[in-house]
Amino acid sequence: MKKLSFIVLAVLGLSCGPAFAADDCSKIIATGHPAYPVIAFKDGDRIAGAAPTLVAAIAKKLNVPLESRAMGSWEEAQQAARAGTADMIFGIYYNDERASYLDYVQPAFMYDDVAVFVVKGKEFPFKEKQDLIGKKGVTNEGESYGNEFDAFMKDKLQVTRTKGIEAAFEELLSGKADYLIAGYHPGLAGAAKAGLKDKIVPLDQALLTAEMFAAFSKKSPCRSLAPEFGQGITDLTTDGSFDKMLDDATAAWDKAQASK
Repeated sequence: MKKLSFIVLAVLGLSCGPAFAADDCSKIIATGHPAYPVIAFKDGDRIAGAAPTLVAAIAKKLNVPLESRAMGSWEEAQQAARAGTADMIFGIYYNDERASYLDYVQPAFMYDDVAVFVVKGKEFPFKEKQDLIGKKGVTNEGESYGNEFDAFMKDKLQVTRTKGIEAAFEELLSGKADYLIAGYHPGLAGAAKAGLKDKIVPLDQALLTAEMFAAFSKKSPCRSLAPEFGQGITDLTTDGSFDKMLDDATAAWDKAQASK
C-alpha cells in the first residue's frame, strides 16, 4: 500500500462554484465502504479505518463536527452520497459517472492496488488485463476500477457482481468464476476473516493501481469545504500522520479479528 506523496494538479469533477456557503455546513455526515479494511470497515453503526480517521482529523482542525456513519452496502453508501443523505464519502475511486454527483477532494490520499484473486492451485499466467479475456470473473456490487478498466471490463470481460465479497469468494470456490477482482488488502483481509487465507491467493501481478479519494456530495452544504480538506490531506499525507493512521487502523482491525 503506497501513500500518495504528490499533489494532483488536475481538479477532477470539482465544480467551479459551490452551491452553498461553508457557514451553512454545521455538521458533516460521512460514510464509506463497509468492508474495505483497513481503509474503511463497518464497526457498529459507524465506518472505522484509516480514511474516516483522516477526514475526522481534518474536520476537527476546521472546527466542523464530523460523524462517520455506516449506511449499508458500498452501493448503498454511494446512493446516500448521490442523494445528499451523506455529505461526504471516503475511500472512493474516480470515474466520470461518480463525478456527476460528487465533488472530489484533491489530492487523492493514497494509491490502492487492485488484485486478481484465484483459488490456490488454480493460478494462471497473468501480466496484463488482456490475460483475463475468455475467463469468468466476479467482483463486488458497486465497485468501480476507473473509467478505463470499467470500460474494458464491460466490453471485453465476463464479470458478474455479488452482494459482498463473501458471496464472491463462494463463486470462486464453486468454480463459477475463475478469478475475483478486489482491492489487494481488503481481499486478503476478507479471505482471512472467512477462514480462506490458505485457499484463495492473489496473483503476483497487480491488476491496476488507483488513486483513492474523499469526495463531497454535490447536494451537501459542506461541499465548499473541499479546498480546505484538500490542504488537510496534503498536510497529513506528507508529514507522516496518515502513515500512523494506517498502522493504527491495521492494529485495530487485527485486534478485532483476533477477539472473534
